[in-house]
Amino acid sequence: VRFLQLQHRRAEREVAPGEYRPVDQLTTAGGSWLSWDEAVECERPFGPVALDGGPWTLSVTADAGTDIEFLEGGRLVRQRREVRGVLTVAGEADGDLCRVSVRLSNVGDAAVDKNDAIARSMIGTHLIAELEEGQFVSLLEPPPSAVAAVSRCAQHRCFPVLAGPPGARDLLLISPIILYDHPEVAEQSDTALYDCTEIDEILTLRVMTMTDEEKAQARATDPRAARIIDACDAMSPEAMARLHGVLRDPVSGLVPQLPEGVDWWDPLADNAVRPEIDAVLVNGTRVARGSRVRLRPRRNADAQDIFVAGKTARVTSVHSDVEGNMHVAVVVDDDPAADLHDWYGRYLYFSPDEIEPLEAHRSPANS
Repeated sequence: VRFLQLQHRRAEREVAPGEYRPVDQLTTAGGSWLSWDEAVECERPFGPVALDGGPWTLSVTADAGTDIEFLEGGRLVRQRREVRGVLTVAGEADGDLCRVSVRLSNVGDAAVDKNDAIARSMIGTHLIAELEEGQFVSLLEPPPSAVAAVSRCAQHRCFPVLAGPPGARDLLLISPIILYDHPEVAEQSDTALYDCTEIDEILTLRVMTMTDEEKAQARATDPRAARIIDACDAMSPEAMARLHGVLRDPVSGLVPQLPEGVDWWDPLADNAVRPEIDAVLVNGTRVARGSRVRLRPRRNADAQDIFVAGKTARVTSVHSDVEGNMHVAVVVDDDPAADLHDWYGRYLYFSPDEIEPLEAHRSPANS
């Protein structure tokens, strides 16, 4: 079990021998220190536990404490509140599988306010579990034989994913943030920004925009913050360029292959989708580019629907989204800007059940 314990750092200036007064910032010849909230890394091992027994209950604690660091002209007082938790591990048969239940609860005294609650919390808690003589099943991509069992699993404020190198099945990371199986930091990220969102470029650019005064203030908060400032200031243009992004092509060549003379961004480049000739059947009538229809909006998707209800329109294209839903693009007949909309492709989109074909001809399959 790994978590952070809040540690409040109070800067105090020496106003008389042995007498100190709290200040927002203490500045000495050796540097500056702000009164600040720090964090202490806590790691509590547990196990091994047998999944065919139990449930197993283990205590997870972090003691209260006060540390004093004396500086020239002042001191830093660091205080921590006690954190008490209980970890429960149990195994339950589910067909040929064993469902492992892991629960971590904070059993400390009730907090009186938000600040007290944070001081008594296990911050950023995550667990790493290793399985002997067995394999974990992915909750994100379970094999067909385990889909039903996975559907009966539940999680609350955590995201269990497989850990370790790709293909490993003996490690499980129970994370407080959403991750994929076998998460890893991108190789282009060579500076710890302690953000967990892989947006190194944006954060680095933000650091570069800070004034010298702001950077000095950030350095005074925490040694890690100081290292971030220094690393960003020392970053080379080449290292910055690597953060911009990497294009990974899983296959060679373009898929689908482009017809000669067609640009990759042209809709014609996708041979499987041809909006200008694709069609959809509406009440047995084939609707495609050039068809005339009457609009019958029923989704209430936009306030504009009430202005076009009952109006006639010309179909410009028929589209299919990734979920297989059909969408009909139209230009309203009496729109004064209809030609302009058609010229630069600004269409209104409706589902097939929101249009009424005006043509009387029917498709051969329904004639």
